[in-house]
Amino acid sequence: MNTIINFMKRNYKILLLVVCISVTLFAFKMNATKSTDPEKDKLLLELLTFVIEKGHYSPATIDDAFSKGIYKDYIEALDPSKRFFLQSDIDEFSKFELQLDNQLLNKDLTFFNLTYDRLVKRMEESKKIYKDVLSTPFDYSVDESFNIDYEKAPYTKNVSELSDKWRKQIKLSTLSSLVDKQKLEEDKKKNDATYEIKSFETLEKETRESSIKSLDEYFGFIKDLDRNDWFSVYVNSITARFDPHTNYFAAEEKERFDVSISGKLEGIGARLQKKNDLTEISELISGGPAWRGKQLEAGDLIMKVAQGNGEAVDVVGMRLDDVVKKIKGPKGSEVRLTVKKVDGTIKIISIIRDIVEIEETYAKSSIVNKNGLKYGVIYLPKFYIDFENKDGRDAGKDIALEVDRLKKAGVNGIILDVRDDGGGSLSTVVDIAGLFIEQGPIVQIKSAGIKKEVLYDRDKKIEWDGPLVIMVNSFSASASEILAAAIQDYKRGIIIGSKQTYGKGTVQNVIDLNQFVRSSSVGDLGAIKTTTQKFYRINGGSTQLEGVRSDIVMPDRYAYLKMGERDIDNAMPWDKIDQADYSVWNNNANFNLAIANSKNRISKNPQFQLIEENAKWIDSRSEENVYSLNIDKFKIAQVEIEEKAKKYKPIVNYKNTLTFTSLPYETETMSKDVSLKEKREMWHEALSKDIYVEEAINVLDDLQPKSISKKDIPVKIKKDKLAKS
Repeated sequence: MNTIINFMKRNYKILLLVVCISVTLFAFKMNATKSTDPEKDKLLLELLTFVIEKGHYSPATIDDAFSKGIYKDYIEALDPSKRFFLQSDIDEFSKFELQLDNQLLNKDLTFFNLTYDRLVKRMEESKKIYKDVLSTPFDYSVDESFNIDYEKAPYTKNVSELSDKWRKQIKLSTLSSLVDKQKLEEDKKKNDATYEIKSFETLEKETRESSIKSLDEYFGFIKDLDRNDWFSVYVNSITARFDPHTNYFAAEEKERFDVSISGKLEGIGARLQKKNDLTEISELISGGPAWRGKQLEAGDLIMKVAQGNGEAVDVVGMRLDDVVKKIKGPKGSEVRLTVKKVDGTIKIISIIRDIVEIEETYAKSSIVNKNGLKYGVIYLPKFYIDFENKDGRDAGKDIALEVDRLKKAGVNGIILDVRDDGGGSLSTVVDIAGLFIEQGPIVQIKSAGIKKEVLYDRDKKIEWDGPLVIMVNSFSASASEILAAAIQDYKRGIIIGSKQTYGKGTVQNVIDLNQFVRSSSVGDLGAIKTTTQKFYRINGGSTQLEGVRSDIVMPDRYAYLKMGERDIDNAMPWDKIDQADYSVWNNNANFNLAIANSKNRISKNPQFQLIEENAKWIDSRSEENVYSLNIDKFKIAQVEIEEKAKKYKPIVNYKNTLTFTSLPYETETMSKDVSLKEKREMWHEALSKDIYVEEAINVLDDLQPKSISKKDIPVKIKKDKLAKS
C-alpha cells in the first residue's frame, strides 16, 4: 500500500528530530564499519530501533508482547503455506518466542541465523520432494481431499507427512488444470468433428510437466534471494510491530519505492523478468529509449551487458536485481546488450539511457457525451511527485492540467476516479483539493506531543466550480481518503463508491539510514519508512480505521471480505481532534436530490442487485477450504460452482451505452504511439463496461444547475453548526 509521504526537507519538525538523531548516532556508531554481513545486520538493527523509537508517532514498548508479534509475523512470512518447516523446527524456534525483544536490544542474531539456515535446508529438501511427486502419474480415482486453509493447518510431524502435503497440494493444482484441459478438448471437438481429442494420459502428463515448470521457476526465484533478502523479511517483521506502515527498505527496494512515487527512472525503459537462468524482456515502456530504438522487443533474452565500450559481462544465471543494476544508469550513458532474439539470432544492441516516464503512473482523462451534455472522467492511479526536481511531474500539476483541458473541451461535469489509489504525496492532495474550492483548510496533521498543523489551499482561484463526483472504493487509501474527506466536508462534491475507503490515516517519513554513519564500509544500509504523524479531516475526525464513508454506496463484489486497515491486528487507533475553521460550498442546490435519486436508481437496478448477491456468495465461498482430489467428485463440485457462477456472468459481460474518447492533444499523440493508443482503447473499453462510472455520470446529470451564477461562492458558517451538518 502506497503511503502519504512527508519528506524531511518539507517538515522542519521532523528535520529537527533527524538532526538530533544524526548527532547522537555519529557519536556512538563511528566504529561499526566491518564489512561482514553480521556486523552490517547488527548495525542495521541498532539504527532501526533507535530511529523508530525516537521518530515514531507512538512507538510500541519493546517487551514480551512485542517479541511474540515479531515471532508470529516472521514465521508466517517465511512459510505461509506451512510446506517447508516441520513441527520439530517450530518447537525449536518457539523457545525464542519471548526472547526476540532482548535479542533486538542486544543485537543478537541467534534466532535469525537459526531460522535462515533451517529455511535454506528445508527448501533444498523440498526441491527433491516436488520432483519425486511429479515424476509419476497421479491416481485421481483415490477418495481423498486437501484443505487450503493453511493458517489453521498444523505443521507436519515428519518428512513423510510433509511429502504427502506437497503431493496433495500439487495434485489439487494439476487436477484443476486437467479438468480445464478436458473441457477445452471437448469444446474443440464440438467445433470441429474431425478433431481428435487428446487422451487422458496425455493431458495428465501435460499438467505434470506444466507444474514442474512452474515450480522450477518458483525455486529459481527463491534461489535468487540471498541472506540479505531474508534478513529484510526479519527486519520488517520487527518494524511492523510499531504499525503496519513502518517498513524497512533495503537499497534496491528503496530505489523501487522512489520510482513508484515519482513515476520515472533513468535507464532503457524495459521491464525484465526471470526465465530460469535467463533474463527476458517482458515489456518495453512506451516512449522509452528501448521503445524508440525499435531493436529490442518483448521475448528477447539478455545474455551479456556492457557499459559503453567496456567488456561485456555474462549475465546468464545472475540475479535479476543484479542484471537490472547493470542495465540501468544515468541519462546519456550507453549500454550494450547482447541478446538472443525471438527468432534465435544473436544481436548486440546499443541503447543510450534516458529518463523513462512510466505512463501508467500518471493521471489521464477521457470525455463522454450523454443527453446532449459532455462529461470528463479523470483517473488518478496515485498521488505521485518528484521530490528531487521541483519542475518534474506531480499529480497536483497534472490534475490541474487535465481539468483545464476538460474545461476548454466544454464539459458540464467532472468525475475524479481514485479507486484503487493507495496514496502518495501529501502536498499534491492539497493542490488537487484546492482546484475545486475557493480557499481554506484541506487537512489537519498532528505529530506526537506537538500542536496540530493545518494545511491550507491559499489560492482563491477555483479551477472548476461545476458539478463534481469523486469515485472511491475499499482500496482507496491515505491521500485518496484525504481528498475525498475534504471534498465531502466542504460538500463540494459527491463521494460515490464502496461503503467506506481503506482507513489509513497516518503519515510516513522516509529516512535514509546511511546519513547516520560516517566512513562505514558495510555498504548501503537502505532506508526506513516510519509513521511520524496522523492526519485528520477538517471536521476533526480521523480516517484511520473508519476511512471515508461514501455519500452514495454502490454494491461491491468484495464488500464483505476483510481487507481494510481495520482488519489488521496492529493498526493504530481511531481518534478525533478539534475541527478546523472552514466554509461549506453553497452552489449545491441539487446536492441532496442527486444523492436521493442515485440511491433510488441503485436500489432498483437489477445489475446492482446481482452484484450485491454475488458479494454475499463470494463471502460464503471464502469459508469453503476443502477440495476433493477425486476427479469425479471434483468435477461435480466444480459443476455446482459453475452453475451458481453462471448467474453472475452478466456482471462481467455488462456494457453501458456510453462512448469514451480521448482529448484532442492525446489523439494526436496516439497517432504516433501505437502502444499508447492500445492502452487508451483498453481503458475506454473498460469504462464502457463500468456500471460504477455510468452511475457517477448519472449523478453528474442530476447535479446540473438550471443556470450558473457568478454569485455562487462559499458561505461562512459557525463551527457549532458544522458539527451538525
